[in-house]
Amino acid sequence: MRRNLLPVLALLLGTLFLFLGNGLHGLLLPVRGSAEGYSNEILGLLGTSWATGFVLGCFFAPKVVMRVGHVRAFSSFIALIAIIALLTGIQVDQYWWVALRAVTGFCTAGTSMIIESWLNERATNESRGMIFSFYISITLIGVVGGQMLVPFGDPSTTILFMFCGIFYCLAMLPTTLSTAATPQPLKSVSLDLRSLYRNSPISFIGILLIGIANGAYGTLGAVFGARAGLSPTTIAVMMSLTIFVGAIMQFPAGKLSDTTDRRYVLAALSGVAALAAVVLAVVQPHDAYILIGFVALYGAAANALYPIAVAHANDFARADDFVKVSGGLLLLFGIGTIIGPTLGGPVMTKLGPYALFAVTATSHGLLTTYAIYRSRLRPAVPTEERDYVPKIPVGAAPTSTPESLNLDPRAAPLADVAETEPASQET
Repeated sequence: MRRNLLPVLALLLGTLFLFLGNGLHGLLLPVRGSAEGYSNEILGLLGTSWATGFVLGCFFAPKVVMRVGHVRAFSSFIALIAIIALLTGIQVDQYWWVALRAVTGFCTAGTSMIIESWLNERATNESRGMIFSFYISITLIGVVGGQMLVPFGDPSTTILFMFCGIFYCLAMLPTTLSTAATPQPLKSVSLDLRSLYRNSPISFIGILLIGIANGAYGTLGAVFGARAGLSPTTIAVMMSLTIFVGAIMQFPAGKLSDTTDRRYVLAALSGVAALAAVVLAVVQPHDAYILIGFVALYGAAANALYPIAVAHANDFARADDFVKVSGGLLLLFGIGTIIGPTLGGPVMTKLGPYALFAVTATSHGLLTTYAIYRSRLRPAVPTEERDYVPKIPVGAAPTSTPESLNLDPRAAPLADVAETEPASQET
């Protein structure tokens, strides 16, 4: 393990700081925005804008990297993220925030793709699974750790925004100071919606609905907490716990889906998420412990859905189409996270903060219904022919890029990639 991880330790350290900044900044903005009296629509657009930039970054950031090289592109992307984090603390203006979040999303996609391709370059077929697991774990720790820093500062001042800038600058250092050879060129992403739908209708529709629900809750969950009268500490615990229990739940849920029809597991989990959301929307508990308990139940079910839907799609795909299918679904998830906050903000304004869970309950209820319907139209793939479920924590917004799929042990062997992709040269 030590021999496999030492060559990528610097990159993983930089990744930790990057996602510490992402987690802190992503929660800080809605908390501060709520305190400033910004409308639910504007706060929802913060998430919509970020997700839009992230999706566009998956398409266009590789062109920037190909033009100027990995190191220059990485430095430029992360410098912009740090500048924007500081600007949002200095220029407290709702319209500027929405516009700047799109740039942050674009640059985050670029930095993540560069780190992921660099890790893939240093991995071997034997170590790729271990490196992949460590990378995903570090992103989870970073996001949760960043969110939990909110109670240690005053969101109404610039201090936490400054810490965001510090984390982003620290994230730049390990990669820019590395003497390792630059990675292979990033690949432009292609999205074939018709092929994705024909391969697995439930995965196509399901991923979109999951993105809508996760995007609505992930962006507006902190706004809900503020509108419901929760303290910044309670909001941070609530948001972090949702991601944490979702990550834990993926292991038993994934194992269950390996032994039964995955569509039944999707239907059951989305049904639990819908039920928890309905209780929150209807009962509207004001006791913090009861509220967090139901939110944790919701997060455990909702955040375990994505990898099962991806695995179901790959059950019907050719082995060499893993990156293509999973990358397309990842981008569909991103599109869903654009739609979710856009719908959630106006609904909360009209019906109150707890109506956020009416939005998520609708998405999960539709997924339950469609999963049961599809299970009657197409037989399940035999257990012995299935792909295993990837244990990838997915929270509010897309934090993995199509480039990260090359790190997954199910992707094509690295030797095959090396034979087809020429090595890049940094100039």
